[in-house]
Amino acid sequence: MGRIAVCPGSFDPITYGHLDIIKRGAKIFDEVYVVVLNNSSKHPLFTVGERMELIKEVTKDIPCVKVDQFRGLLVDYAKSVNASAIIRGLRAVSDFEYEMQITSMNRVLDDDLETFFIMTNNQYSFLSSSIVKEVAQYDGEISELVPPFVEKALHEKFNHQK
Repeated sequence: MGRIAVCPGSFDPITYGHLDIIKRGAKIFDEVYVVVLNNSSKHPLFTVGERMELIKEVTKDIPCVKVDQFRGLLVDYAKSVNASAIIRGLRAVSDFEYEMQITSMNRVLDDDLETFFIMTNNQYSFLSSSIVKEVAQYDGEISELVPPFVEKALHEKFNHQK
């Protein structure tokens, strides 16, 4: 069995920042499950199925990446795919505080599951899906923030003609 990691998130939509973390994780692990989690506290623009399709398209050239969805505890999903690690991206100190709480709870639930924090590339340190959606909503330039396939999907969601 190879080294398996889970890279969870809402990915609404996937950005170049997410893709950077996924690609870097794929260099370390034999398999990386990019898992779309349904966060009940968020109101997504894209359905889970749409987000999965966007991720599949932009990761199709990374052979070790698998795309899936999950509802429930991440530690349960990790066990179901025999993952030994969680990959999380960090942009700023504020991310670390939140991620540390989640990691600590996951450690209580499964002491064998490790979390690997990957610092985002500096050029993406400001980037979030929320910012991308807001800029896209007003037909702003997002080509440097998301892959072309995602940009097209955002324009379609907001009924912009390109």
